[in-house]
Amino acid sequence: MTATPSRTAGNAEEIHLDLYIGGAFREASSSNRTEIRNPATGALIGSAAKGTREDMLAAVDIAAKAFDSGAWSNLDALDRGHILHAIGDALKTRLPEFAELETRVTGRPIREMTAQLSRLPEWFYYFGGIARGLEGHVKPFKGEYLNYTQFSPLGVVGLITSWNHPLLIFLKKLAPALAAGNTVVVKPSEIAPLTPLLFADLATHAGLPPGVLNIVTGEGSQIGPAMCAAPRMAKLDLTGGTDTGRRVAGMAAERLIPATMELGGKAPVLVFDDTPLDEAVNGAAFAGFIASGQTCVAGTRFIVQQTIYDAFVEKLVAKVAAFRLGDPIERTTDMGPVISRKQMETTLEYIESGKSEGARLVTGGELANLPAPLTDGYFIQPTIFADVTPNHRIVREEIFGPVICVMPFTDEQHALQLANDHEFGLGASVWTRDVTRAHRVVKKLNAGIVWINDHHKNDPASIWGGFGSSGYGKENGWNALHEYSKEQNVVVRLAPDFPDWYGGSDRYS
Repeated sequence: MTATPSRTAGNAEEIHLDLYIGGAFREASSSNRTEIRNPATGALIGSAAKGTREDMLAAVDIAAKAFDSGAWSNLDALDRGHILHAIGDALKTRLPEFAELETRVTGRPIREMTAQLSRLPEWFYYFGGIARGLEGHVKPFKGEYLNYTQFSPLGVVGLITSWNHPLLIFLKKLAPALAAGNTVVVKPSEIAPLTPLLFADLATHAGLPPGVLNIVTGEGSQIGPAMCAAPRMAKLDLTGGTDTGRRVAGMAAERLIPATMELGGKAPVLVFDDTPLDEAVNGAAFAGFIASGQTCVAGTRFIVQQTIYDAFVEKLVAKVAAFRLGDPIERTTDMGPVISRKQMETTLEYIESGKSEGARLVTGGELANLPAPLTDGYFIQPTIFADVTPNHRIVREEIFGPVICVMPFTDEQHALQLANDHEFGLGASVWTRDVTRAHRVVKKLNAGIVWINDHHKNDPASIWGGFGSSGYGKENGWNALHEYSKEQNVVVRLAPDFPDWYGGSDRYS
């Protein structure tokens, strides 16, 4: 393991990391590695070990021993909170380094990554603060009894995270899992594992006991089933595609262990004609093209009132045409590449599908033509289709690229019909100045996360999770802390003697 990045030609840094198990980096049982390349240039960033089934089982075993030791699980919640706060402080000092690395790994512009990562210490401050508030309750109970509940950690929990937000998705799961007293094994995306690995080392140095946080990198098809089947695995929490979620949820159900599934989305954005047009367009651009559309709550279905539809499309096209595509490390860049060649090809195939099905392409639809060293990057022009119908494939399926669809609606009922005509139910937003309409529409939307006059905003106290094919379970807030805990009910008889049921007593009356 190269703990310190090695300098190479051009003053770039390569980072080569092994598995993180038991509080230290250690080699995998296989010598195979995954190269990590910059999607903007193709340049080598570094590599990560390809863990095996044996490595995953070893990590779960070490996490189980750490849990059984009580070094973390039995630690007073106030002391756990102090360590979580220390982790937040340590993370804050390294945010510029992590933001730059995530920009290089994902291709997201540095301005986006700096803004997103600046919020991450809050998850440790928040859950470190509420950990001691995980209090049991005294409940009513007929007769001379004391009836109360108490919480305890689940044990070893498994986190499976995605590549589009390598640290954000990982840490918003990790903070409540640790706050509740669990030990953790993480399987990050094989194409974006570097910042999670570096964070694990940071957390250990900030005071997290060895074995509490373990990371096994590698291909999901190889190590994912081992994680799910490990006997000591007490919960699974996945962010990923819906098909993967169904498989993991099935394995959790077979084991009868709880699971949280944060899966796909196809967020509708409802724009009513009382919204100032420039604000609606700016909001639409933000909702649809942040991260090059590679987020599960990306605004991809714009449902716009007929009275402003043409003007909205015209202004949005002009807005998007002015986007500055380029090197993500430059602060002037508005949009970077998609994550990989595979994602680029998938997105282009969806664009061709939209054309062939008769949707009106109003801007984009091609690879971006950029100068060296970006000529080999996976840059796609921001793309807008207008006059789509609910039956178009680009409306029905999650693309995960810089492609949005716009369709008109006539009235409130029609807007809701179009918005809810979908298998996904993760995110949505409503843009209107009519406060009564806003709340009326939100209540009828089939989406677990809804913004009014905004999009993409997240907070450690704000619950996150969807319906239908978008999964189940909640992240963030007290909900997450409860979902990483088990609640036990205790009934205490207060009467001085125990009646003899078989002697004729009627103790249930």
